[in-house]
Amino acid sequence: MIKHYFIAACAAVMTLSAAAASAQNAPVDQQLVKRGEYLAKAGDCVACHTAKGGKPFAGGLPMATPIGTVYSSNITPDKDHGIGSYTEDDFDKALRHGIRKDGASLYPAMPYPSYAKVKPADVKALYAYFMNGVQADPTPNRGVDIVWPLSMRWPLSIWRKVFAPNVVADGADDNSPIVRGKYLVEGLGHCGACHTPRGIGMQEKALTDDSTQFLSGGVVEGYLANNLRGDARDGLGSWSEQDIAVFLKTGRNSHSAAFGGMADVVANSTQYMTDEDLTAMAKYLKSLKPVKDGVAPLAYDDKTHQALRKGSDQSPGAMGFLNNCAACHRSSGKGWTETFPTLAQSATVNAGNPASLIKIVLAGGEMPWTHKAPTQFAMPAFGSRLSDQEVAEIVTFIRSSWGNNAGAVSASDVAKVRKDLPKQTADAANATVAKQ
Repeated sequence: MIKHYFIAACAAVMTLSAAAASAQNAPVDQQLVKRGEYLAKAGDCVACHTAKGGKPFAGGLPMATPIGTVYSSNITPDKDHGIGSYTEDDFDKALRHGIRKDGASLYPAMPYPSYAKVKPADVKALYAYFMNGVQADPTPNRGVDIVWPLSMRWPLSIWRKVFAPNVVADGADDNSPIVRGKYLVEGLGHCGACHTPRGIGMQEKALTDDSTQFLSGGVVEGYLANNLRGDARDGLGSWSEQDIAVFLKTGRNSHSAAFGGMADVVANSTQYMTDEDLTAMAKYLKSLKPVKDGVAPLAYDDKTHQALRKGSDQSPGAMGFLNNCAACHRSSGKGWTETFPTLAQSATVNAGNPASLIKIVLAGGEMPWTHKAPTQFAMPAFGSRLSDQEVAEIVTFIRSSWGNNAGAVSASDVAKVRKDLPKQTADAANATVAKQ
């Protein structure tokens, strides 16, 4: 009897081993891998999981949070340092639930509250891509630069239960453009992670359009991630669906140009998306009502243009603008379409928070290079030649000219932004300011 059991057990083990070997040697579904690659681009995974000068998806990118710096993880299929030993279920738990394979909770720098809306069928495609379409790399993961006790991870499990939504299930597909756009914006695109203000718990104040706080603007790396709702002055109220789609495809349009983190989004993600998906995203964004109803759009006023042409405005702000900005943005404030952005009626210029405008003046900016718009334009940094007071005068002038109607900026406002500049930029800027 024991002999029969032993033979049966051996046969079972051999059957399981053969099945496992067969699964490992099964042909890869290249169509699924290709779809996963597209979805990974739509989710802009490479931007966060690739350090400057590092291998794609090998992690190590520092991300500042209010409690310290966290570093993105290696998500290549390396078995020792990446996710090569992850099952599809492990992958899903990390992506949509915020739980690592070892059971620890992820920091919400990983936008799993948005990815909770990604359908299981798309998770399957993403898993296929990361396991079969990405080059394994042995770059070790870095620990967080967060002091104890804030570095303890167990409170993150409470955070997840309070702020992270339930994950979605596969269901009947609704292929209408606005539903598709909602899925991309709220889910894979995780637009709210940057463009929605954060609460005291560092949570997004809204994850869907149930609240007008959703996509109403947030601050990321010292930049204001603009209001994407229908507000006429500081949102997308004056943009058409085509304006939005063109911006996502090329990083520029007649209203603005991508800069900061958004330039990376266009370069790594949205330029590769289909026109149908970009149009769907645009349709959804245009469906969002404004934060403030009944606010009239700004109208262009030519008085500033004429005063600059005649030399009748000798104020410090006007002279600073002429000496540093007018060559590209013109005395009309209208710039050059899709080359040097307009300042007149610009949402960035008229935003209540002037952080982006100040930072661009101090540190400069660069448009993304895209296949549809390969010419890349850049604005030089002026922080090394202008004092805080001079920057404040110029920015205040811009925010109150050509029909713009935004508040004044003080030298102390500029000093706060300058303090948070990357070290190499700040050193040069501070050296010049010290001489003045």
